[in-house]
Amino acid sequence: MEIIKFLEAFTSDNLLARTSSRRAVFGTFGTLGKKAALAAIPFGLATAPSRTFAFQDQNAAIGALQLALTLEYLEAEFYIKALESGVLPSGSNAEAIYEQISKHETAHVDFLMAGLGDDAVDSPVFDFTAGGMFDPFNENGTGQEVAYAQLLALAQAFEDTGVRAYKGQAGNLMGTPFLTPALQIHSVEARHASEIRRLRARVMEMDLDQNMLGWITLNERGPGMPEATQAVYDGEENVIQGGVNLVNATNFDNIAVSQSYDEPMDGDTASAIAGLFIVS
Repeated sequence: MEIIKFLEAFTSDNLLARTSSRRAVFGTFGTLGKKAALAAIPFGLATAPSRTFAFQDQNAAIGALQLALTLEYLEAEFYIKALESGVLPSGSNAEAIYEQISKHETAHVDFLMAGLGDDAVDSPVFDFTAGGMFDPFNENGTGQEVAYAQLLALAQAFEDTGVRAYKGQAGNLMGTPFLTPALQIHSVEARHASEIRRLRARVMEMDLDQNMLGWITLNERGPGMPEATQAVYDGEENVIQGGVNLVNATNFDNIAVSQSYDEPMDGDTASAIAGLFIVS
């Protein structure tokens, strides 16, 4: 995967030389204690009989939850650092959105840690600069607007990845008490992804209806997202569901059909995307 170019696109000298307006800048980018842990588990999960797991591949289920926890660690830390960075305009709608999403991601971390118990993985050490090639928090003086654009583009990539990754792991949670809460988290992540896309559209001063829909169209990344992020969107152009080609079976074209269904992402792809920002 050449997603490393994703970062290079943000910080190249040519990019900075080309950006001369606000729209141009944005358009180029594409532990809890035991009692507290139990309190974080939704009603029904804590009381689910242990035999529910008896006939399942526990390793697959645990692996799915550990992947989810790692992605939630990444998102939770990203939003916390974004809010602390001062890059988001104070008092802005963007700041309010990041604050709310930050609360959600932290709650997801708490839940998954509680559910996994002794199988919970520790949070990795994250480097959101990817070795200095990226400066989303403006720690290296990239510039406020460039850093702001990076925060928005990163958020879209992370949220779109999370939505598809949860869907991709659903099969490993079938028959376990974790399937329902994982789907509940998945739907919230989808709301995050849509809101971030709409926020990017407003900041980039683009026509939302024509350029930055809240959902994914075919396998298009959306305006401003660099080619290296294509792995996040590959497969979204699928128009066959349940063995039925819905373009042929309905009066809708492939654009409408693709927008109507979101596709899963396998664990290897999700891990590779997250791994770009993991030091250890």
